[in-house]
Amino acid sequence: MFNLIRRDVILQKRQLLVFIPFIVFFIIMDSHPALIFLVASIFIPFNTYAYDEKAETNILLNSLPYTRNEIVASRYLGAIVYMMLSIGVTSLALFVLNKPFAMVDIGVGSGLFLLFASFTFPLFYIFKPGYISAAVLISFLLLAGIGPQTVIFLAKHATSVTQFIGNLSIPVLYTGAAFLIMTLYALSWITTTIIYQRKAF
Repeated sequence: MFNLIRRDVILQKRQLLVFIPFIVFFIIMDSHPALIFLVASIFIPFNTYAYDEKAETNILLNSLPYTRNEIVASRYLGAIVYMMLSIGVTSLALFVLNKPFAMVDIGVGSGLFLLFASFTFPLFYIFKPGYISAAVLISFLLLAGIGPQTVIFLAKHATSVTQFIGNLSIPVLYTGAAFLIMTLYALSWITTTIIYQRKAF
């Protein structure tokens, strides 16, 4: 399984040369640090999926001595590994360019990435090649555009829920959010595994 994760890095060698300028651009544009961490985390995993979609890599992977469970696991574990590496590189870039950020920004950015990945990873095995990238792009735009408005709407109209959340301490709130996101990520992993087991290549 480690070799499958390493494969993604090898395939992304040229793309990684674009990664640093890509992150620096967002920093220079004075984007919010949480958004920068989110975009940085998305870069490698979704580039890998886009490459595999064009090259129809799943046909090759299924001819190798790996189970389908291992192939899916490498995607989900790899995404976490790349997220941590991206956060490290982005933190260094922000520090070098003297842009302030906090641990909360890292937490929000990584949480949003895992949430986004939870909903989009199964799509790569549901949609036909050629439609996946468009579906993921639309999902990202919906998350970025509709997400904040949905939270604001719920905050205004679901007053009992808002009051309950407002009464929670910060550590409890962060712990609850982290637990919810990791649960969704695990459910997504299980869902993708079931879909991939039944898919014919």
